Amino acid sequence: MSLESNIKPYSKAIIKLLKSSPVEKDSPIWDAVKTYQGEIQDYLSQIGLELIVKKDEGFAYVTQFEDSEGNTQGLVTRRQIGFETSVVLVVLRQSLEEFDSSPTSYQAQEKFITDTEIREELELFLQEGYNRLKFRKELDKYIKNAVDLGYLKEVSVRDNETRYQIHRIIKEKITLDELQNFKTKLNEYAQSV
Repeated sequence: MSLESNIKPYSKAIIKLLKSSPVEKDSPIWDAVKTYQGEIQDYLSQIGLELIVKKDEGFAYVTQFEDSEGNTQGLVTRRQIGFETSVVLVVLRQSLEEFDSSPTSYQAQEKFITDTEIREELELFLQEGYNRLKFRKELDKYIKNAVDLGYLKEVSVRDNETRYQIHRIIKEKITLDELQNFKTKLNEYAQSV
């Protein structure tokens, strides 16, 4: 039996999904994900994964099934992202939530943000007592981490200002409850310093 006979029209979609990157609506394999959603899910479920397709928001990704004790097959590794990158993600998530609550006509679907706006949002978010100077010095690294994790997509760079799109997958990864819990913990930390 030749390799070609085993390849399915949705094989490339499965490979992209298994690399733990979201498949977006502008991807050449987006149509395959939508057309073969059932077949892809059948394949992925055999190895303990679930396909999540957000057609309205224009992306799909894979998550692990968990048993009643929260255990998984361990196929997708969980990454420790660090406190500072978490703060950036929480600010991005909050910014997207505010955007969705009152979208403007010129931004209809997607939320864009510049690195300067991220800095300004973080200034408002970080409590007194937190080492802001150190955080500011390393902020570019934390923003790059958010890009590497797939939560921000660089759109343009002009006059030393980078413009990003906040990827909607952040809403799936950081729920409103988690957002509130993190804000509470950050506030408690700031009061203890």
